[in-house]
Amino acid sequence: MRSIQYIHSDKVPHWVGDGFYVKTLFNHLDNDADFNHYHTDPFLLLDYGQPTNFAPNPNYKTKPHGIGQHPHKGFETVTIAYAGEISHADSAGGYGVIQEGGVQWMTAGRGIKHEEFHSPDFSQRGGPFSMVQLWVNLPSAHKLTEPKYQTLKRDDLPIVNLTDNKDENSIGKAAIIAGKWQNTTGAASTFTPINMWDIALHSTGSTTLQVPNSHNVMILVQEGTLLINDTPVSAGSLIQFTTPTSTAIDSVNEQAATQISDSIELTYPKLSASKLSGDEQAPSTVKLLLLSGEPISEPVAGYGPFVMNTQEELRQTFRDYQTGNFGK
Repeated sequence: MRSIQYIHSDKVPHWVGDGFYVKTLFNHLDNDADFNHYHTDPFLLLDYGQPTNFAPNPNYKTKPHGIGQHPHKGFETVTIAYAGEISHADSAGGYGVIQEGGVQWMTAGRGIKHEEFHSPDFSQRGGPFSMVQLWVNLPSAHKLTEPKYQTLKRDDLPIVNLTDNKDENSIGKAAIIAGKWQNTTGAASTFTPINMWDIALHSTGSTTLQVPNSHNVMILVQEGTLLINDTPVSAGSLIQFTTPTSTAIDSVNEQAATQISDSIELTYPKLSASKLSGDEQAPSTVKLLLLSGEPISEPVAGYGPFVMNTQEELRQTFRDYQTGNFGK
C-alpha cells in the first residue's frame, strides 16, 4: 500500500482575477524541502477553487467575472468544472464553454494567449461555482509543440464502477479523464504517462485503487470527508503520498515496470465519532481527484506563466514576448 506522506490543507485562499477564488495547494516555484516539484512532477501547480456563490452579474457582457488575456508557454493547463461554467478563448482560435463535469485540456506548447471568464449563461443566473485548474509540465522534447485544445464533455469521459472490497456492491464511480483504469483508457491525450481520475463515492464501503509504483501520486479531496488508508481527510485537503517505490526509467523493461502497482484504500463514511470533529457530518457524496504521473525528471526554470528547462530559455521567452515573436 502506498503510504501517506503528508496532508496539505493550510493554504490561504486568494482571487485569480475576480472570478476564481482558489487555494494554490502546490506550485513548482515553492522551495519547501518536503514538498516541491520533485514530489509533484510532472504536475506543476494545482489551484483548488472551493465552492463559492456568485450573484447574477447584470454587466456580464462588458465586465464578466474571470481573467483577461494572458500568456502561457512550455506546459499544459487542465481545468475541471465542478459547478458553474467557464468560457475559454485563445490566440490559436480555440473557444469553448466548460460545463459542469467537463474538462478543458489546453496545450500551450510554444506559446499561446488565452482568457477565462464565467460563461454568459452562468453569469446571468449566478449560483455555486467550483473548479480545479492544474498545470502539467511538458518534457523538453515537446516544450515547443504546436498549441492545441481538447474539449472533454462529461459524456466523453469513460466511467468505471467502484465496488466494495467485501461484497462487490457499487459504492461509487470514476470518470477517467486521462490514463488507464485496468482496461479503460481515459479521454485525454497526454505527452507523458498520467492518470487523472474524477472520483465520486455515494455509498458506505471501502474500495481499492491501483496506481503505478513508478508514479508520483496525490489525491485532492474536492468535497466531503472520508478515510484514505484509514486516515480521515476532508474537503480542501491534498494528500501527498510517499515517493515512487520504483522508476520506469531505471528498469530494463519499462512497460513491465509501469504495470507494477501500489494500492490506495478509500473508505466512505459513516465514520466513527472519534474520527469526526465537532458537528462534522458526512455529505451525500464524496468527490476526489486522483493525480498520478511518471516523473519527467528534467530541470525546471519557471517564472510567472512560463515554464522552461533553463534560465536562458526563460530569458528568450521574455524577449520573444516583448518583441512580438511569442508563439512563433
